[in-house]
Formats: sequence, structure tokens, C-alpha cells
Amino acid sequence: MKNNPLKMNLPSLDNLFTTQEERDNPKILKIGDLSIDLIHDFPNHPFKITDNEEMYDMVESVSKRGVIMPAIVRKESNDNYTMIAGHRRKHAAKLAGLKRIPCIIMNLTDDEATILMVDTNINQRRKMLLSEKAFAYKMKLDAIKHQGKKEDETSRLIGEKLKKIFSADIIGKEVGESARTIQRYVRLTYLIPELLELVDKETNGMGLYPAVEISYISQENQKLIYESFKYNDATASMSQAKQLRKLNESNKLTNKKIIEIMQQQKPNQREQFKTSYDNIRKFFPNNYTNAQIDKKILELLELYYKQWNQQV
Repeated sequence: MKNNPLKMNLPSLDNLFTTQEERDNPKILKIGDLSIDLIHDFPNHPFKITDNEEMYDMVESVSKRGVIMPAIVRKESNDNYTMIAGHRRKHAAKLAGLKRIPCIIMNLTDDEATILMVDTNINQRRKMLLSEKAFAYKMKLDAIKHQGKKEDETSRLIGEKLKKIFSADIIGKEVGESARTIQRYVRLTYLIPELLELVDKETNGMGLYPAVEISYISQENQKLIYESFKYNDATASMSQAKQLRKLNESNKLTNKKIIEIMQQQKPNQREQFKTSYDNIRKFFPNNYTNAQIDKKILELLELYYKQWNQQV
């Protein structure tokens, strides 16, 4: 008796990675593997791709299992595609030596592509830099406003300021922020790159609120402010930032004024003395508590101070 080969009805790639609702979406053209070389990064993509520990973990995962979640791409002309969501997966796949990755191919307008790019990245990323939020929110705001102009010409009857607030309110509700906070993030895009980098620093960086004040200052004066930051090894407090902005608006901000303002002592930036715990611990018995060590150090310093005064 001749054995018949076993026939298995395996699900297609479409069925594996999408729901019926998604498959019925007219914007989705096709789902399948694409050559990485044909997929180009989204223009002015606001999210950074860093070869850090998280990326190395992703590369290891991709090496073992491949890219599990398909990227989302937009169909362009000449068999080229623009990445909408999946820049990090594509980068990890490249590092892992893969030539192709699974993709959901969509037919999108410029505004639809921008909004989807921002939304998917915000939803998928656990941590974002303030500069990433700033440019992402600005791109989405511009896309929403552009869509509004195309869809409803009567929107011009609404004041420009009101339209900005309305658009920011839409984004704010989606990400759990107020419209005012969204507008503050967007203001960061007016900072020169050097100052924006300080905003992203986790330690000894510049706070959001002072950065927003400085964003209203001319770029020429922002460069002078940055040089002052470097020289003083300190950024501006809210009070200093407001002083700088006020002088800039009255065309009275000079390099001399910037130096004077930045030399004002801030309560939270007084010079501090630091040393490691091990450097001190070794001079005391093992049974000494931290409180005993602290008390003894003060006693010894007081004794030294008295002896030093007697010698002077």
C-alpha cells in the first residue's frame, strides 16, 4: 500500500500575524517578508536607535527566533518601502545577519504615516528621551493640523492659537498629558542641539521648565548661553532662565549679562564636598555605626579647627 504524504493546512503569514479586522483594513495591501535593503528609515525619524544592552538582547532574540512581530511599512514607488514601525527590529535583524523581515505593507498618506509612526513608537517604547517626545509630538501636531486643513476649510475661522491647543489636547488625552505639557515638549524643538542634549541628560542636565523659557531666546544667544553653561559647569535655574528670556525679548541680552546671571548662586547648586564611603570607613572600628562615624568626624574636625586657630 502506497503511503500518501501528510497534508497540513498551515496558516498563512497574514493569518498568523493579524486579526480578521486588520486583514479587512483597506489600508493594508499585503503581509509578507521584505528585503531589509528595500526598507528606508522614516524621514526625520525622531526616535534614537542605540546599540545598548537592550539592543544586544534584541539581537540575541532575533538570532534565535527571528523577528516575531512584523514591522509596519509604507509602499513607495519602485519597490521601495518606508519604515513606519520597526526601526529597532530592522536594526537588530541587520546585526543578527538577517536579510529579510516580516512586514505589514500599508497604503498611507503622508499625514497618516506620520501619525501611525508616532503612535506605534510611543506605545512600544518603555522609555523615551525628552527630545524624542518633543520632535515626535511636533510631527504629529503638524500632521493633525494638516489633516484638519484638508478636511475642513472652515477651520481657518478658528484662531490659529485655538487650533494648536485643540491639536495638543488630542495628543495629551492619548498619552496621559495635559495640552500645556504637550506644548512645552514641542517648544524644546526650538533649542539648539547642544542645549537639547543637556535636557536629555539624566544627571546634571537642564530641567524642562527652564529649557522651555530658553527656547524663546534667539539661537545666536542660545549659543552664548550654552558656552556659559560649559564654563560654569551648571545649567540655568527657572529664575535665571526667565531673566535671560526677558533680556532677550528687550534686545538687552549680551554675553556680559549672561555671565552675570549665570554667576548668581543657586541654593541647589552650592559647591559640595564628596568622598566615597570606603575612604572613611577604613579609619573606624567595624562595630561603629554610621551615626557614630558621623559624630566622630565632626568631633575631630572641631578639634582640628581649634588647633589650627591657635597656630594662626
